[in-house]
Amino acid sequence: MSLDSPLWNSLPVPALVVDPQDQITAINAAAEIFLNASSKSMVGQPIWDKVMIDSPLEEAFHRAREHGTPLFVNDADVGTGDGPPVQCNLQIAPLSDAPGHMVFLISSRELAGRLTRSQGVKSSAKSAIGMAEMLAHEIKNPLAGITGAAQLLSMNLSSEDKELTDLIVEESRRIVKLLEQVEQFGNLSLPQRRPVNIHDVLDRARRSALVGFGAHMTIIEDYDPSLPPAEGDSDQLLQVVLNLLKNASEASEKSGTIRIHTYYEHSFRLRRSDGSGHPLPLQVEIIDDGPGLPQDIKGDVFDPFISGKENGTGLGLALVSKIISDHDGMISVDSVPGRTAFRLSLPRANKETLRKYQESL
Repeated sequence: MSLDSPLWNSLPVPALVVDPQDQITAINAAAEIFLNASSKSMVGQPIWDKVMIDSPLEEAFHRAREHGTPLFVNDADVGTGDGPPVQCNLQIAPLSDAPGHMVFLISSRELAGRLTRSQGVKSSAKSAIGMAEMLAHEIKNPLAGITGAAQLLSMNLSSEDKELTDLIVEESRRIVKLLEQVEQFGNLSLPQRRPVNIHDVLDRARRSALVGFGAHMTIIEDYDPSLPPAEGDSDQLLQVVLNLLKNASEASEKSGTIRIHTYYEHSFRLRRSDGSGHPLPLQVEIIDDGPGLPQDIKGDVFDPFISGKENGTGLGLALVSKIISDHDGMISVDSVPGRTAFRLSLPRANKETLRKYQESL
């Protein structure tokens, strides 16, 4: 199999090739996602500096290369040094048409789920949302009747009994609010794309946070002033950033710090299974110093109805993921206690989009 072929990039597991000097010579699209790094930044780098494997592997690896035999390692903790490791199985084998070169295949159930989610909201999640949206519409009408009946009953009740009708009204309204969030998820329109100054969006979100849900937080701006315009819908991107800032604020019960970091990564591309792709050079990170995501859900936080909050609906990050996917962008998260970073990777506005926008002003 040629490393330039679409088949190489369509492999469903991360794969890397190293040369006789243990330097990376090729990585596929799945490995770029797993390592959160571009091929350009990885090729030529020592494998042991970029892929951390919690196993005494190097000696066995060099023997496998010398004898031209495969090597299998099960249940090894594999990471990049930038986040928590993932327990994986490793398959290492010589590359038949390149003496001294070895190919690494990295696989795990958790990693497979992460790679699937990185391509957008899964079809099963979409089906769940579609069903929930239909039910939401049907449930809201009888809930309105229940609320109205409880309010009428409360007019002739003692204060003790009135507490029960007030509870009915309060809980009914809470359910209606949840149903409205479900409907919002299902009814979200496609983005109206035009050039967007991402720093304007971030500033609007920051000011809104500081006078509301994030008043107890310190928000630090760490911007790349030379960042070119993004291509997207400014209102929808504002909704994304507000949601991430709110989550970061709620993660810290007391005062904490949120850093908004922007930078340009020229070589970052989102690759599809057929090997094609498009550049996503604009990077936005929302970083907080809270306790981190719960271990049992950190791999599923972008799925609908998954929440680490006591009364959370699990729709906020699913909505964020859907919006970014509709922008042909990518969202990822790295979380350890004391540092959680949500990273948005977005396309820049091309010359034709900029010209049409300027002509319309």
